[in-house]
Amino acid sequence: MNNPEFLNGELKRDEAFNLQPHLRGDLLEARPLRPEDWTALFAVASDPLIWEQHPARDRYQEEVFREFFREALESEGAFLVVDRQTQKVIGSSRYCGFDQGKSEIEIGWTFLARSHWGGKYNGELKRLMLDHAFQFVETVVFLIGPTNIRSRKAVEKIGGVLTGNRKKTIQGKSVEQVVYQIKKHDHRTGSVVLSFEPST
Repeated sequence: MNNPEFLNGELKRDEAFNLQPHLRGDLLEARPLRPEDWTALFAVASDPLIWEQHPARDRYQEEVFREFFREALESEGAFLVVDRQTQKVIGSSRYCGFDQGKSEIEIGWTFLARSHWGGKYNGELKRLMLDHAFQFVETVVFLIGPTNIRSRKAVEKIGGVLTGNRKKTIQGKSVEQVVYQIKKHDHRTGSVVLSFEPST
């Protein structure tokens, strides 16, 4: 990154937090989710094995995922994730709950096609999102279902520290989640190349 404020460890307090930049790494890019992405993203999400450890295990069903997709669009913080080599859609993620007073934001709702499991794609996606977020906040949190061991290990791999529990509404129900956080001063910018473009 060539932002001198960020390189000097300063937060951009005088700029608005753009929740949907266009982020590019070596392996993937994340761009703002759009209504016309429905078909390609549902093709990924319709795999039941993606959701087997998630509290919303039925999210592979079309009517359930349609609600997830609608909420993602309304959040104005959701991304479509694309494999840069093949240009195929491989998943989605989201920023949510920006709290300027607490200098905190959540990263969540992440899922990737099983063809892209194994760590390196998720690791790059999270580094891209963390690098951007830490220009504006001091803390990033991840809320994960207690039995979602796969997601918990993935967050621990990128430096997430377990800090407690918090309730989260999933499909209209209040569900207990474990909370991981990463502090700006503990985060190290990865070697990925970032490209920020305005949302369209």
